[in-house]
Amino acid sequence: MSTKDVSSNMVFQATDVDAAARARLKGQKPVAIWLTGLSGAGKSTIANALEVALAGRGRHTYLLDGDNVRMGLCRDLGFSDADREENIRRIAELGRLFVDAGLIVITAFISPFRADREMARKIIGDGAFIEVFVDTPLAECERRDPKGLYGKARAGLIRNFTGIDSVYEPPLAADLRIDTLNDDLETCMERILAYLDQRGMVGPGATEA
Repeated sequence: MSTKDVSSNMVFQATDVDAAARARLKGQKPVAIWLTGLSGAGKSTIANALEVALAGRGRHTYLLDGDNVRMGLCRDLGFSDADREENIRRIAELGRLFVDAGLIVITAFISPFRADREMARKIIGDGAFIEVFVDTPLAECERRDPKGLYGKARAGLIRNFTGIDSVYEPPLAADLRIDTLNDDLETCMERILAYLDQRGMVGPGATEA
């Protein structure tokens, strides 16, 4: 039976407790904060610090990190363009479910292709999707090389590595741009939290209508 045949025999099951009710129970506006940037840009560090800060405000969160997801939900995928697209599709669907559950979802994925990030925005919903470009030059990411991956890629030991033999398409109009080359972690955090506060998403009394 094909995927099309399976889909044609499915009907969405509505529930009495809906997304708005779950958000009210948690007293917050659910949102997906999508961090994108090169390997070594600082996405995971920022995502972790952001979750700590939001937990300190009493917000209900969940962090989806690229490597963690690759070791579980997406362990059957490689790094071809098609596999990268499927990786992002799965994460977006998972993010949509978490947003529907009333959570603030923080994601840290290279997500190199603009089309895939736009797909994620459409799946999750434009009003609940915030694209944060962690903008760090390739040379600086290579200098940091926290996992030793750039060295392996340059030596030909890793194929399809973003920034080396696979392209990264930076956002053309990200909701927020973070400069980790010139700003320290505290400054980056202040900028993200200020943006979220400005949007009325994570401060006191931020609830879904």
